[in-house]
Amino acid sequence: MLGALVGSASAADYSPYAGDTSPRQVLWGDTHLHTNLSLDARAFGATLSVDDAYRFARGETVSASMGQKARLSRPLDFLVVADHSDALGVMNALIAGDKHLMSDARVRGWRERILKGGQSALGATMELIDSVATGKVPAVFSDGKVSTQVWRDYVNSADRYNEPGRFTAMIGYEWTSMPGGNNLHRNILYRDGASLAAQVQPFTAVESDKPEDLWSWMQNYEDKTGGQVLALAHNGNLSNGLMFPEINPRTGSRLDKNYATQRARWEPLYEITQIKGDGEAHPFLSPNDEFADYETWDRSNLGPVPKQSAMLQYEYARQALKNGLAFQRELGVNPYKFGVVGSTDSHTGLATAEEENFFGKHSGLEPDANRTRRPVGEFGGIRIMGWEMASSGYAAVWAKDNTREAIFDAMMRRETYATTGPRITLRFFGGWQFEPADASSAQLAAIGYRKGVPMGANLKPAAKGSAPTFLVAAAKDPLSGNLDRVQVVKGWLDESGRTHEKVYEVSWSGARKLNRKGKLPPVGNTVNVGDASWSDSIGAAQLATVWRDPDFDSEQSAFYYARVIEIPTPRWTAYDAARFAQTLEKDVPMVTQERAYSSPIWYQPEP
Repeated sequence: MLGALVGSASAADYSPYAGDTSPRQVLWGDTHLHTNLSLDARAFGATLSVDDAYRFARGETVSASMGQKARLSRPLDFLVVADHSDALGVMNALIAGDKHLMSDARVRGWRERILKGGQSALGATMELIDSVATGKVPAVFSDGKVSTQVWRDYVNSADRYNEPGRFTAMIGYEWTSMPGGNNLHRNILYRDGASLAAQVQPFTAVESDKPEDLWSWMQNYEDKTGGQVLALAHNGNLSNGLMFPEINPRTGSRLDKNYATQRARWEPLYEITQIKGDGEAHPFLSPNDEFADYETWDRSNLGPVPKQSAMLQYEYARQALKNGLAFQRELGVNPYKFGVVGSTDSHTGLATAEEENFFGKHSGLEPDANRTRRPVGEFGGIRIMGWEMASSGYAAVWAKDNTREAIFDAMMRRETYATTGPRITLRFFGGWQFEPADASSAQLAAIGYRKGVPMGANLKPAAKGSAPTFLVAAAKDPLSGNLDRVQVVKGWLDESGRTHEKVYEVSWSGARKLNRKGKLPPVGNTVNVGDASWSDSIGAAQLATVWRDPDFDSEQSAFYYARVIEIPTPRWTAYDAARFAQTLEKDVPMVTQERAYSSPIWYQPEP
């Protein structure tokens, strides 16, 4: 009998995972970290190198620039060191007295003032940074005699720390475009290793601050090397309405099909949350969304033109997704069909996004008793204080393997999501045949791929008379708060060409009930601000459901994404106040509700 059983188990396809290509693991990373090779980071005191950044991300203890020991609660799975390509490594070389740089009198003057320290150093540093931001750099900065070797060393460092299956060091850099002082920054991520990446110097804003020229550089890189790259924009909230435009700033005309096609090709992702504010939604644009006003930076900009309310519709992700539907109808291409990630934009070399382990925007804002009261900087003449920094965020990628190739491919198909720091596990599938029992199945992911499509994908055409169903499941980060609720955010385009949005409550903790307006009562608040603690006596460890769109119209294009909200927990400012025995001003927020955002799933009517 035993022999018969053994014999029956010898079929070649016994393992359900053999040949399975669906992603089985979520990988956590940061796609936007700066080290001492970035001009501004080094100018503000960052001493950590690219190597230090990789060591820290892999879980090692390092000494921060101000001397404190730092370590992550858990290692990251991948990291993109994205130092600014403009003047890459120049500050280190300047301070070291590089002979080539010292051949320029203006550079020699900057060095002398920086070495004096104090206000002299600050003034020289700001002049140096401004020269890069405005494209008026000395020729010795941009002639390649310093940057060529720096770039070669930079990509070789990534190769040294890249360990397929354990830790991915993905090569990248930041293109720092600031036309008129407005933020149009993109991070460029490579699928490739150093042997290809080193063949072409990174693109700089000195060469051009136009996205179209960046996309041409990306095409040229791929043509020359056979490699692959993508662009990842961030901080539309500091773009003064230029990040997601309807009118192309380059031409002064409405976006055309070529622009839409190129942007859709090269920019599959958007960094929706980071230190300089959350970019999902804004209360001015989404007045019926009680969770829209989260870590909002909307008072300032990087250039001289004051922020105006009319700019906001071209700065936030949800509105861009809605506008993209209108462009799809008009041009046949959606320029704003992007998935989302979170990342830090930390300029310390430390990829920290957890509230209780937050090392700040730059090295002058690493933990001490007074950092909440020190300014982050002046943006458009408006001073942003240290307490306004958001301890955010991380990128989550559903990939089969922890390799450059698998992570990059997942990004290209937009099977990614963002969190503001906690490692919330989130699955989101769309289809036409999901049933309530699917949400409680032990094979939830397998059912999701079999019956539908994952986050970042397109729904198949609708069967007549049917409405789409969505399978969503979220599990808490064991080191963070319980879950309050799961929502589905829908945007759609009506017959007259107007866009709309609605937030649906689809799953929540406790015995709460929706009111007549579809609103859910607050989950409660267990935070003790005095000692920066909370209780998981409210909320749920897991939430899962199947939701059917009750307002579906098969003639209207739409997108859907999941938003997961945690119960209230202490904000990083509360941890600072408790650890340094400080009493902070009343306007300083001490409690937060962390969250996760999935990439959207799109529906397009058949022509």
